[in-house]
Amino acid sequence: MHSAEHALTGWYKSSYSGANQGECLEVARGHATVPVRDSKTPHGPVLVLSTDGWTTFVAAVKDGILGA
Repeated sequence: MHSAEHALTGWYKSSYSGANQGECLEVARGHATVPVRDSKTPHGPVLVLSTDGWTTFVAAVKDGILGA
């Protein structure tokens, strides 16, 4: 993991993530890019998306393009 990823703050889990769901993402607020990580491994790797990339990802999930 890049050392700068350790300094990321503002992580939150979506209110759509239930307590028993295993597929939960956390996103860090307040950054120029959109850092995303697996909530089960908070010290694991971080995927950093552009704001356009994040918007495209969210739209694909909502449209059912990405699924389990």
